[in-house]
Amino acid sequence: MEIIAGTVDTFSADVLLDMARYRHEVFVEKLGWKLHTRGRLELDEFDRKDTIYLIARNPDGEIVGTSRLLPTHRPYLLASVFPQLLGDTPPPCSPDIWELSRFAAGDGTRRGMGGDPHEWSLALDMLSVAMRTVANEGGRRLISVSPLGIERILRRAGLAAHRAAPPVRVDGQLLYACLMEVDKNWSPRRDCHADRIGRAARRPAGAGSAATRSVQEPET
Repeated sequence: MEIIAGTVDTFSADVLLDMARYRHEVFVEKLGWKLHTRGRLELDEFDRKDTIYLIARNPDGEIVGTSRLLPTHRPYLLASVFPQLLGDTPPPCSPDIWELSRFAAGDGTRRGMGGDPHEWSLALDMLSVAMRTVANEGGRRLISVSPLGIERILRRAGLAAHRAAPPVRVDGQLLYACLMEVDKNWSPRRDCHADRIGRAARRPAGAGSAATRSVQEPET
């Protein structure tokens, strides 16, 4: 498994097309998001020359995960599409804060965040790469539109994250703006066993409310 980071100038046209097809399969075909697409490719106005992509590929070269990183002093998804998730707080606008969006990892995400522990391990490894990539660009924080259930996963993985504002129900799903401090040395806690991560992912969003109150997608 490899996870690589780059821009449109870094990747070949074939890899970028495969990424757009993968995103269409995940977000449109499997998760049912109402996105503007063309020819089974999922791209939008935030896919620009300055967008940094993370692409995970298996040993056969197939894309099994992707995400994108955008600096918040230029247009980005949360500020443009989901400003209600920030409450009364102005949207971040700083080269120190980067948005993580269009996050997908493995077939677990393709089935709708089903909670396969090995695929959650891939997702956390991708998040670790995102941290290092943003740190190398001078970023200090990440922000992402996330389903509320992600909060438990991040906490079990030993990641400091908090809510920018209270969750909001969007199209029947509780979403929130998740803020994470960037630590280029962060990696998933090895004592956070994969089966525990999988169980947390499968729990309904309302479960464990006491835990979610103590801190502080559709995207990611």
